[in-house]
Amino acid sequence: MTTSKPRLTTLDMVYIALFSVLIAICAWISIPATIPFTLQTFAVMCAMGLLGGKRSTLTVLLYLLMGSVGLPVFSGFRGGIGMLLGVTGGYLIGFLASTLAYWLLTHLLGSSLWVRLSGMVLGLVLCYAFGTAWFMLAYAAATGPIGLATALAWCVFPFVIPELVKIALAAFVMRVLPTRIKAFQQ
Repeated sequence: MTTSKPRLTTLDMVYIALFSVLIAICAWISIPATIPFTLQTFAVMCAMGLLGGKRSTLTVLLYLLMGSVGLPVFSGFRGGIGMLLGVTGGYLIGFLASTLAYWLLTHLLGSSLWVRLSGMVLGLVLCYAFGTAWFMLAYAAATGPIGLATALAWCVFPFVIPELVKIALAAFVMRVLPTRIKAFQQ
Protein backbone atom coordinates (compact mmCIF):
# COMPACT_ATOMS: atom_id res chain seq x y z
CA MET A 1 0.00 0.00 0.00
CA THR A 2 1.42 3.35 -0.97
CA THR A 3 0.86 6.47 0.98
CA SER A 4 0.14 9.59 -0.94
CA LYS A 5 1.45 12.98 0.07
CA PRO A 6 -1.30 15.21 1.44
CA ARG A 7 -2.25 18.00 -0.90
CA LEU A 8 -1.65 20.58 1.80
CA THR A 9 0.54 19.94 4.80
CA THR A 10 -0.04 21.52 8.18
CA LEU A 11 2.89 23.83 7.46
CA ASP A 12 1.24 24.87 4.16
CA MET A 13 -1.94 25.75 6.03
CA VAL A 14 0.00 27.73 8.62
CA TYR A 15 1.76 29.73 5.88
CA ILE A 16 -1.52 30.33 4.05
CA ALA A 17 -3.14 31.63 7.25
CA LEU A 18 -0.07 33.68 8.19
CA PHE A 19 0.16 35.37 4.81
CA SER A 20 -3.61 36.03 4.74
CA VAL A 21 -3.17 37.91 8.00
CA LEU A 22 -0.10 39.67 6.59
CA ILE A 23 -2.18 40.90 3.63
CA ALA A 24 -4.79 42.20 6.09
CA ILE A 25 -2.17 44.01 8.16
CA CYS A 26 -0.70 45.52 5.00
CA ALA A 27 -4.20 46.63 3.96
CA TRP A 28 -4.53 48.57 7.20
CA ILE A 29 -1.34 50.49 6.42
CA SER A 30 -2.87 52.92 3.98
CA ILE A 31 -3.00 56.48 2.74
CA PRO A 32 -6.65 57.35 1.99
CA ALA A 33 -7.52 58.31 -1.58
CA THR A 34 -10.12 57.35 -4.20
CA ILE A 35 -8.11 54.15 -4.47
CA PRO A 36 -6.16 54.01 -1.20
CA PHE A 37 -2.40 53.54 -1.21
CA THR A 38 -1.80 50.34 0.76
CA LEU A 39 0.87 47.69 1.19
CA GLN A 40 -1.52 44.89 0.16
CA THR A 41 0.18 44.29 -3.16
CA PHE A 42 3.53 44.03 -1.38
CA ALA A 43 2.12 41.27 0.83
CA VAL A 44 0.55 39.50 -2.17
CA MET A 45 3.86 39.67 -4.07
CA CYS A 46 5.73 38.34 -1.03
CA ALA A 47 3.23 35.49 -0.79
CA MET A 48 3.77 34.65 -4.46
CA GLY A 49 7.54 34.78 -4.17
CA LEU A 50 7.80 32.86 -0.91
CA LEU A 51 4.86 30.45 -1.06
CA GLY A 52 4.60 29.77 -4.79
CA GLY A 53 1.55 29.90 -7.00
CA LYS A 54 -0.73 27.35 -5.37
CA ARG A 55 -0.26 28.46 -1.76
CA SER A 56 -0.39 32.17 -2.65
CA THR A 57 -3.64 31.62 -4.55
CA LEU A 58 -5.10 29.87 -1.50
CA THR A 59 -3.77 32.71 0.66
CA VAL A 60 -5.63 35.32 -1.39
CA LEU A 61 -8.77 33.15 -1.47
CA LEU A 62 -8.69 32.94 2.33
CA TYR A 63 -8.11 36.68 2.60
CA LEU A 64 -11.05 37.43 0.31
CA LEU A 65 -13.25 34.96 2.18
CA MET A 66 -12.36 36.56 5.52
CA GLY A 67 -13.20 39.97 4.15
CA SER A 68 -16.40 38.90 2.40
CA VAL A 69 -17.86 37.45 5.62
CA GLY A 70 -17.31 40.77 7.35
CA LEU A 71 -13.95 40.54 9.06
CA PRO A 72 -12.28 43.97 8.86
CA VAL A 73 -9.33 42.86 6.74
CA PHE A 74 -9.67 45.33 3.87
CA SER A 75 -8.25 48.85 3.79
CA GLY A 76 -9.63 51.20 6.41
CA PHE A 77 -10.45 48.23 8.69
CA ARG A 78 -13.48 47.44 6.54
CA GLY A 79 -15.00 44.15 5.54
CA GLY A 80 -18.12 42.66 4.00
CA ILE A 81 -19.30 41.66 0.57
CA GLY A 82 -20.06 45.32 -0.15
CA MET A 83 -16.33 46.00 -0.32
CA LEU A 84 -15.95 43.42 -3.09
CA LEU A 85 -18.89 44.97 -4.93
CA GLY A 86 -17.71 48.56 -4.37
CA VAL A 87 -15.46 50.64 -6.58
CA THR A 88 -12.25 49.06 -5.26
CA GLY A 89 -13.54 45.47 -5.27
CA GLY A 90 -12.02 44.72 -8.66
CA TYR A 91 -8.56 45.33 -7.27
CA LEU A 92 -9.22 42.85 -4.47
CA ILE A 93 -10.40 40.25 -7.00
CA GLY A 94 -7.40 41.26 -9.12
CA PHE A 95 -5.15 39.85 -6.39
CA LEU A 96 -6.62 36.45 -7.17
CA ALA A 97 -5.97 36.94 -10.89
CA SER A 98 -2.40 37.93 -10.01
CA THR A 99 -1.70 34.76 -8.06
CA LEU A 100 -3.34 32.55 -10.67
CA ALA A 101 -1.23 34.12 -13.43
CA TYR A 102 1.90 33.71 -11.30
CA TRP A 103 1.00 30.07 -10.63
CA LEU A 104 0.45 29.38 -14.33
CA LEU A 105 3.62 31.15 -15.45
CA THR A 106 5.86 29.44 -12.89
CA HIS A 107 4.24 26.09 -13.62
CA LEU A 108 4.88 26.43 -17.35
CA LEU A 109 8.28 28.16 -17.32
CA GLY A 110 9.87 27.14 -14.02
CA SER A 111 10.75 29.16 -10.98
CA SER A 112 13.85 31.07 -12.01
CA LEU A 113 14.16 34.57 -10.62
CA TRP A 114 13.23 36.16 -13.95
CA VAL A 115 10.15 34.00 -14.39
CA ARG A 116 9.02 34.80 -10.86
CA LEU A 117 9.58 38.54 -11.35
CA SER A 118 7.78 38.38 -14.70
CA GLY A 119 4.92 36.60 -12.95
CA MET A 120 4.72 39.39 -10.40
CA VAL A 121 4.66 42.08 -13.08
CA LEU A 122 2.07 40.16 -15.12
CA GLY A 123 0.04 39.70 -11.95
CA LEU A 124 0.17 43.42 -11.25
CA VAL A 125 -0.98 44.22 -14.79
CA LEU A 126 -3.91 41.81 -14.42
CA CYS A 127 -4.78 43.25 -11.02
CA TYR A 128 -4.92 46.73 -12.49
CA ALA A 129 -6.88 45.55 -15.52
CA PHE A 130 -9.52 43.86 -13.35
CA GLY A 131 -9.55 46.68 -10.85
CA THR A 132 -9.81 49.52 -13.33
CA ALA A 133 -12.52 47.82 -15.38
CA TRP A 134 -14.53 47.14 -12.21
CA PHE A 135 -13.90 50.69 -10.95
CA MET A 136 -15.30 52.12 -14.17
CA LEU A 137 -18.43 49.95 -13.93
CA ALA A 138 -19.04 50.58 -10.24
CA TYR A 139 -18.32 54.30 -10.52
CA ALA A 140 -20.66 54.60 -13.50
CA ALA A 141 -23.42 52.85 -11.55
CA ALA A 142 -22.92 55.11 -8.52
CA THR A 143 -22.25 58.53 -10.03
CA GLY A 144 -22.15 58.35 -13.82
CA PRO A 145 -19.87 57.21 -16.62
CA ILE A 146 -16.16 57.82 -16.44
CA GLY A 147 -13.65 57.69 -19.29
CA LEU A 148 -10.76 55.27 -19.45
CA ALA A 149 -8.19 58.08 -19.37
CA THR A 150 -9.73 59.49 -16.20
CA ALA A 151 -9.93 56.06 -14.58
CA LEU A 152 -6.27 55.40 -15.43
CA ALA A 153 -5.29 58.83 -14.09
CA TRP A 154 -7.10 58.13 -10.79
CA CYS A 155 -6.45 54.42 -10.38
CA VAL A 156 -3.28 53.39 -12.17
CA PHE A 157 -0.79 56.14 -13.00
CA PRO A 158 -0.26 57.38 -9.42
CA PHE A 159 0.46 53.81 -8.33
CA VAL A 160 2.91 52.58 -10.98
CA ILE A 161 6.15 53.67 -9.33
CA PRO A 162 5.09 52.66 -5.79
CA GLU A 163 3.99 49.26 -7.13
CA LEU A 164 7.32 48.70 -8.89
CA VAL A 165 9.08 49.57 -5.63
CA LYS A 166 6.87 47.03 -3.83
CA ILE A 167 7.79 44.37 -6.40
CA ALA A 168 11.48 45.18 -5.92
CA LEU A 169 11.09 44.93 -2.14
CA ALA A 170 9.17 41.66 -2.48
CA ALA A 171 11.95 40.32 -4.74
CA PHE A 172 14.49 41.28 -2.09
CA VAL A 173 12.47 39.51 0.62
CA MET A 174 12.01 36.53 -1.71
CA ARG A 175 15.78 36.25 -2.15
CA VAL A 176 16.86 36.93 1.44
CA LEU A 177 14.24 35.32 3.67
CA PRO A 178 14.68 31.71 2.46
CA THR A 179 18.39 31.89 3.25
CA ARG A 180 17.51 33.02 6.77
CA ILE A 181 14.52 30.74 7.36
CA LYS A 182 14.96 27.24 5.99
CA ALA A 183 11.22 26.47 6.01
CA PHE A 184 10.61 28.92 3.13
CA GLN A 185 12.80 26.96 0.76
CA GLN A 186 10.57 25.40 -1.86
